[in-house]
Amino acid sequence: MAAVVLLLSSLAVVYSKNLSRLIFIEIQKQERALDQYEVEWGQMQLELTMLGEQNRLELVAKNELKLVMPLREKIIYIKP
Repeated sequence: MAAVVLLLSSLAVVYSKNLSRLIFIEIQKQERALDQYEVEWGQMQLELTMLGEQNRLELVAKNELKLVMPLREKIIYIKP
């Protein structure tokens, strides 16, 4: 009877050790993914700042979209 208990106890230790290793591996994967997401978030914040700058918008409008500023007399102001 004691041998059976000892065998079951040792199997439980092996199982729990294996399970803890698997959980540790998964935690490491998730931490790497989190690090990658943080890097990506920082890059997106930088890109958002750059795209939001007035000079950048004006350059894109002029160079890529070939837009030009209308003459002052051609601008129509609409009051709300």
